[in-house]
Amino acid sequence: MEQYRLESDLLGELQVPIGAYYGVQTQRAINNFNISGQKLFSYPEFVKALGYVKKGAAKTNYELGLLDENLYQHIDKACDAVISGKYNYEFPIDMIQGGAGTSVNMNTNEVIANITLELLGHQKGEYQYCSPNDHINLSQSTNDAYPSAIKIALYNMNKILVEKLQQIVEAFRRKGFEFQDVIKMGRTQLQDAVPMTMGQEFEAFAATLEEDIEKLNNNAKLFVELNMGATAIGTGINAPTGYAKRCAENLAQITGIPIVSAPDLVEATPDTGAYVIYSSAMKRMAVKLSKICNDLRLLSSGPRAGLYEINLPPMQPGSSIMPGKVNPVIPEVVNQVCYKVIGNDLTVTFAAEAGQLQLNVMEPVLCHAIMENNHFLCNALDTLREKCVVGITANKEVCLNMVKNSIGIVTALNPYIGYKNSTKIAKEALETGKSVYDLVIEHQLLSQEKLDEILDPKNMLNPHNKILI
Repeated sequence: MEQYRLESDLLGELQVPIGAYYGVQTQRAINNFNISGQKLFSYPEFVKALGYVKKGAAKTNYELGLLDENLYQHIDKACDAVISGKYNYEFPIDMIQGGAGTSVNMNTNEVIANITLELLGHQKGEYQYCSPNDHINLSQSTNDAYPSAIKIALYNMNKILVEKLQQIVEAFRRKGFEFQDVIKMGRTQLQDAVPMTMGQEFEAFAATLEEDIEKLNNNAKLFVELNMGATAIGTGINAPTGYAKRCAENLAQITGIPIVSAPDLVEATPDTGAYVIYSSAMKRMAVKLSKICNDLRLLSSGPRAGLYEINLPPMQPGSSIMPGKVNPVIPEVVNQVCYKVIGNDLTVTFAAEAGQLQLNVMEPVLCHAIMENNHFLCNALDTLREKCVVGITANKEVCLNMVKNSIGIVTALNPYIGYKNSTKIAKEALETGKSVYDLVIEHQLLSQEKLDEILDPKNMLNPHNKILI
């Protein structure tokens, strides 16, 4: 049978598991918020960031004479233990809670206080020696510690996401090089357009995703401005003079992030603009990634009654009733991740708009939405790269035959026989089933020699000077 210790708060006494490093307020949050099923420990970078914030705060309080050296040294060690990940599972509350993050802040304060108590030779819960509120939360409020931890976590999580994005960009680029000699038809509005190479198509996939690396990194830079020292609403009540600037400097040194103190703490405390613009960059990438997955599914459609220009690696049987069917399950699952990211961006928008006066109480769902997006996208990018992109092969003959039989190549004749004649040829080819090539010869619009040169697919892939006729 599990044993408990009694702890008390404003509402009275409550049982806490005797071995738990968290305390009474964390236990209340566990009891109150069974919402998403995703806990703080589901996001290790967030737990680490909470440890960073408390470490920076303790160092600042010590430097300003508010903590004695012995207590500070033990708090500092406790923060390092949290940062190391050793105590991740002591952060069991739901990512989505009421209270504007108070449960998260107190979970952190309680865990660090109890680790410190044990380091000092005391028992968990003997808060007269190290208090979650009076010592770990000294010179702070949830309203500066919580958003500061979110921003540090998101800054570091962005590095992981960008690394995954760079890897899939490189994978598409390698395919672009591999397919540089595969000539195929380009399409607009799902209709034949003009020839291109599959290499150009896959290089375009790489290029469009590569753009988002800079967008994500630029927007993540907004997370370096923190409101530590703002305390409750930005006025700095209960924080000593010089605390905000010194705490930012200490956090920059501890984390290696170029953290600065916000110039206006009253403005910074309720402001969620950095989350909004960063989330929008994630949505931008998701929209483009989903479009690429749509293209991969279309290009691999078939094998007999579709485009069948590429082969995706077969991952699993595709039907419980249709023998031999294999579906593009990897692009399909990435599509669904992208829809989730797009939906979460709307959640961020509503949560950011919902702040009132000097605080935004909806930060927990906002934080969860962005961190969930990061988690989903990192996994989706790895899955798409490892289980799909690297194994794609081209059906070169299928692609070339489509070019030869396409009416779309008539576009290349515009400069030589005029748009009106080209339209007539295209219409007749469509009605009769004859090739563009045969009809141009039949109507004596060009010599066979010149026609061969003009319709050489290699002359239709890039800008070039007009061929003399």
